Formats: sequence, C-alpha cells, structure tokens
Amino acid sequence: MLLLLLASAMNTALAVNEAGKFDQADALRVSQAAIGGAPANYTFLDRQGRPVRLSNYLGKPLLVSFIYTGCFQVCPTTTRSLHEAVQTLQKIVGPDQFNVVSIGFNQPFDSPQALRAFAAQHSINAANWEFLSPHGSIVEPLTRDFGFSYESTAAGIDHVLKVTLLDAQGRIYTQVYGDLLTPEKLGEPLRQLLRGAPLVQASRLSDLVERVRIICTVYDPTTGGYRYDYGLILEIAGGLTFFLAMIWFFASEWISRRRARWQSPTKPAPTVQSPL
Repeated sequence: MLLLLLASAMNTALAVNEAGKFDQADALRVSQAAIGGAPANYTFLDRQGRPVRLSNYLGKPLLVSFIYTGCFQVCPTTTRSLHEAVQTLQKIVGPDQFNVVSIGFNQPFDSPQALRAFAAQHSINAANWEFLSPHGSIVEPLTRDFGFSYESTAAGIDHVLKVTLLDAQGRIYTQVYGDLLTPEKLGEPLRQLLRGAPLVQASRLSDLVERVRIICTVYDPTTGGYRYDYGLILEIAGGLTFFLAMIWFFASEWISRRRARWQSPTKPAPTVQSPL
C-alpha cells in the first residue's frame, strides 16, 4: 500500500512538472526583445530595509541578477559563480567601474532579511554589490522590463539563468546567459560597454537555447543536463516507512501480549482447609 502511495505521489509530481514545462525558446525571445529598453526607476528595499531606487546604482554599468532565496541548488551555485567572476573583473577593470545588484523576485519570501542572510551565507560583502527586495506589486512589471521570465513548477521556480547588463543611463545593453558566469563571459560585454561599443545582440536564438540552463531541477554532471529531484520524495517515503514500521512493531507487541494473556489458563484459587 505504501509503495502504491509513493508511486502515485511521484507520478503526480511528474505530471505537474510536465504540465508546467518551461518554454526556453519563448523566454529567450522575451529576454532578447528587452535589449535596448530602459527599465523604470523602481523602488526597492536593500538588505537593511532602506528604500532605494534603481537609479541609485546607475551612472556606471550595472549587472542585474534575479534570484530567489528558497532555491537550495542552482541559484546559490550561480551566485557563487557570479561572485567569483565579479572579484576577477574588479581586478581587471577596477572595483569602481561597475555595480552589481541581485533582485529577489519571489515575494513575499525574498525579504530584506532573507536576502541579507543569503548574501552572508555566500560571503558577499563587496561595496559595489547590493541585494534588493521589490514589493510584490511591482514584480510583474519589473521582470517584464528586464525580459525575465519565470514559472512555478512542482520542483520550485524555473527561469532562464542570466545576468542583465545595463549601461550608465539604465538601458539594457545585453543579456549574459548560463549557469557558469565566467569572467570572460561577463568581462567581454562589460569592456565593450566601457569602450562605448554598440548594443550587443545575440546572433542566433537557437544557439542560445542550447546554451541556457533552466534552474530548480537538479543538475546531473554525468549527463550535463537537469533532472527532476526525487530525493525529497524518497526521504519523506523513508521516514514514513520507518514511522509505520515502528507503529506496526509496537502494535504487534501489544497484540501479542494481550493474546498471551487471554490464552493463559486461569489458576484456581487456593483452598483453605478448616482444622478438624
């Protein structure tokens, strides 16, 4: 019975995941269409809960990464990758030549407190990098302005892994895709922007589709792809199996003792002989 319930849960999870399958090509078209546009001057809360505007980080190139703090696998990996790339770029072009912001789009969960903890967990304390929490009411127009698409699934939230590069005036210069954000991938468009080169457009959308990874499923290094994570289901099933086994054990012991008590012969009461 337990195996049937587990199989049913796994099949249901897979069905939900397939039904909400993320359309990479459409998300990339939306992302590329945003290049050249200028997002509105939105107001956020920084890690300390202070109101700040997007324009506070302009006047120089700005790298924008969308994350959600509830992601325990790919988002942290991508953020660490971005952190390493930023540290290298600071040495190459200088720490005062660009800014970085990570925006928590999963509201109300990506609060300033959650983002502060996320940044501390990954030891990110650079002066030119801030973590921003938008109000839930602006998440839709904000992500639309940046060409950022996402979709909830049974495994979490799927979205295109990318960093958006804005110029000093706040226009989207290019989108940098992928789960591994190397100094080369970020450094080349950043140097072009600092040199005043024209806006960068992607060459072929089909090539981008092949390179972009979708998050919140589990990366499998043996296949180079992402798979559905059954780990949580199996852990729950294992715990449930142990719990039911313990119930069965104690119930069996109780029944055995009761049965033994019922089946044992009743000893006759001792007789007392009166003296003659």
